[in-house]
Amino acid sequence: MKIEKSTKIGEIVEKAPEKVEVLLEAGMHCIGCPASQAETLEEACMVHGINVEEILEKLNA
Repeated sequence: MKIEKSTKIGEIVEKAPEKVEVLLEAGMHCIGCPASQAETLEEACMVHGINVEEILEKLNA
C-alpha cells in the first residue's frame, strides 16, 4: 500500500496494520480514537506537530 498525505488514518490501520508502530513511535497515540479514523495523515501530523514528509518516508520504506 502506497501511503500519501491524503491517506486516512483509519485506512492505514485497516489496510496496513504493520505501519501502526511507525505512527505510535512518532507520537500519534490516538490512532484508535473515532475522530482520528477520518483524519488524513497530513491532518494528524499537523495536530501532533509531526513533519509529514518524514513520517511518509518511514511509512513507505
